[in-house]
Amino acid sequence: MDNVIGLDFGTTNTVIAAGSGGGSGLVAIEGPAGTEPVFRSALCFWHDEAVRGGLAHEAGPWAISEYLAYPEDSRFIQSFKSVAASASFEQASVFEKRFRFEDLGRLFLDRLRARADGAFAKPARLIVGRPVEYAGGLPDPALARQRYDAMFAGVADEILYVYEPLGAAYSYASRLSEPATVLVADFGGGTSDFSIVRIGPAGAPGPRCVPLGHAGVGIAGDRLDYRLMDRLVLPMLGKGGLYRSFDKLLEIPRSWFADFADWSRLALMRNPRTLAELGRLRRAAVDGEAIGRMIAVIERELGYPLYDAVGRTKRALSTAETAPFRFEGGGLTIEAEVDRADFEGWIAEDVARMEAAVDRAMAAAGVAPDAVDRVFLTGGTSLIPRIRRIFTDRFGEARIESGGELTSIAHGLALIGQEGDAAAWAA
Repeated sequence: MDNVIGLDFGTTNTVIAAGSGGGSGLVAIEGPAGTEPVFRSALCFWHDEAVRGGLAHEAGPWAISEYLAYPEDSRFIQSFKSVAASASFEQASVFEKRFRFEDLGRLFLDRLRARADGAFAKPARLIVGRPVEYAGGLPDPALARQRYDAMFAGVADEILYVYEPLGAAYSYASRLSEPATVLVADFGGGTSDFSIVRIGPAGAPGPRCVPLGHAGVGIAGDRLDYRLMDRLVLPMLGKGGLYRSFDKLLEIPRSWFADFADWSRLALMRNPRTLAELGRLRRAAVDGEAIGRMIAVIERELGYPLYDAVGRTKRALSTAETAPFRFEGGGLTIEAEVDRADFEGWIAEDVARMEAAVDRAMAAAGVAPDAVDRVFLTGGTSLIPRIRRIFTDRFGEARIESGGELTSIAHGLALIGQEGDAAAWAA
């Protein structure tokens, strides 16, 4: 089938690939600085009386540009995919309006398609990647599917959902001519997913890739960002501090900081009710200035530069043993040197859960480590040395391959979409 679109709607980034003639090519998407295939999964809202309804919006790098120009007069939302399977998320309050997940999704999708210069008009078949395990506590896959269906309704003649690591596997298979048993590890912003596939010889009849087993965990790049945030930033915003309640001193509820560290909720904390509650907490806190800094970060919409600083440090630690962390804004200045060894200690619990998910995928496939011919790592988080060691320790460096960290899933999904039995891949 021609006129196929593979869509990797990611927690952090979104990528489109167009499939036809048995091939797959990435779609260049317009941005303020030029075109590129990676489009940030973000939205920005601001008041504009010239727009119907009085509320304008942009997506991707355009959203970031609008936010950076007018941070205090806009609302910036990123990583909203992380609440797709959350029953506790009902609506996001943005100024005077409320948006369901599917409303945010359609606004984002409309802007994405408009910036794709007609390449994503009305495909005959749309293959949408989905995680093996959704992010969040007690995720509800049926709810996520319902929300995805509403988000993508009418976009294509046929819509199929395929596990993201299977898309990466199909992309990787296009590099191989010989048969192989492959472990695909896909590390995104919100989830880490693992699939074992059997890749057949090129040109042989029947499906090129046969899934053998899969598993996932709702932990990935965003959680590792949180570990840095928790150690470097949150103590200066009051975490671990005390407040007065009648004649007692109690620890400030940690729920405040769990919300603050989550992109899907941080942008929504700038509302009168939450700020009023924080004002009362500041008056009761032993260190009221720390809560004041937290309020300033929320009121001045400093979430993006704060997380950007965290992300820069995390990425720097992928290639250096130490890296600087610096953030300044809202009356808060933090400067620190971070050792890779310390960072690896902070994420040890998360790494253990990723390793357990790899074990589950291997068990589901009935494959022993020595039967895995190759390991394909994809996703930005796969570049972190401690994450890579999960696989080098088990399989040896010689069997590890990587590439297309941000684009392999979309590329493979567009290839799958051209198969006559593409529905067999649907999750």
